[in-house]
Amino acid sequence: MLRLREARSSLRMTILLRGVMTKTLVSIVMGSDSDLEIMREAGKALEEFGISYEMDVTSAHRAPDRTADFARKAAGRGIQVIIAGAGGAAHLAGVIAAHTSLPVIGVPIPSTSLQGMDSLLATVQMPAGIPVATVAIGRPGATNAGILAAQMIGLGDAAVAQKLARHKEKLARGVEEKSKKLRSSWGG
Repeated sequence: MLRLREARSSLRMTILLRGVMTKTLVSIVMGSDSDLEIMREAGKALEEFGISYEMDVTSAHRAPDRTADFARKAAGRGIQVIIAGAGGAAHLAGVIAAHTSLPVIGVPIPSTSLQGMDSLLATVQMPAGIPVATVAIGRPGATNAGILAAQMIGLGDAAVAQKLARHKEKLARGVEEKSKKLRSSWGG
């Protein structure tokens, strides 16, 4: 059962799941609380693999010192991967990557009339030496960010690696089922 502890003064949340890791390994941050609905998809993906995570709001532009401090201290708190979602200018993932050696995954948020293309380009166009793994725009990207973070953690955690293997098998079974259904309805 999911238990959610929410700090009174911020959106900072630590997710604790029964029967899974209780040490927080992934930090999901977003530039605004309006990004929460999309970024929850990253959390759902992590939950599927039994990985604990936290969520918080920080801003590359409105709170640059807070963001840099978060990035510098993340590894010391046991965080292994950071997922950062932002819209518009979308500098959050890049600013975090500049202040940590942890892997950073950027999720472009479709928050402007450009439907996330501006966020995608801002997140993916990092200078050499400051990598940000960038995923698709919006919900699919947030889901993939959670899976990618699980794959990174799975490199050193056999239990997570096994769950990832089962996930891939489930995807393959789904394609087979859809193929059979289509062929039977089509008569082929």
